[in-house]
Amino acid sequence: MLSFKLVNKSSSHVPIPAKKKLNNYKNSLQTIKIVIPLVKHHKFMKELTKAEEQVMLILWEMGEALVKDILERMPEPKPAYNTVSTVVRVLEGKGFVDHKAIGNTHIYFPVVSEAKYKHFAFDKVMNNYFENSYESLVSFLVKEKNLNPGELDELIRLAEQLKNTR
Repeated sequence: MLSFKLVNKSSSHVPIPAKKKLNNYKNSLQTIKIVIPLVKHHKFMKELTKAEEQVMLILWEMGEALVKDILERMPEPKPAYNTVSTVVRVLEGKGFVDHKAIGNTHIYFPVVSEAKYKHFAFDKVMNNYFENSYESLVSFLVKEKNLNPGELDELIRLAEQLKNTR
């Protein structure tokens, strides 16, 4: 559910109904902050672009960072500072990243864990390419990736281990 909160300079929150017209508050000294509850199930998660994924990998590794810190960790050729800043703000809009403001500086940190995104991405691959069949996935790995006998034995051992724990 989408709700609106009025936030004044003292940071006290006064909830108002989402449907109420906000024009009355236009000239107020208060600012309006839109609060969107975190989505608990990953099926509402959006897929990341290559640039967004690159930034998220850095944020997951660092825990939190300034835009300049993210830029320093990017491979050559490095994008422009403004490009990285825009990608971070897009990620914030998608709900993957949030920030702490310290003066004029923003310290960004991941809101979606790497494990949660991996699960989402894997489910998407399984659904789109393997019809949600682990047998199809394993068959693909064996045929297309030329697994050596040791890797096949390890795959079988892991499958048996999983079967025994369920």
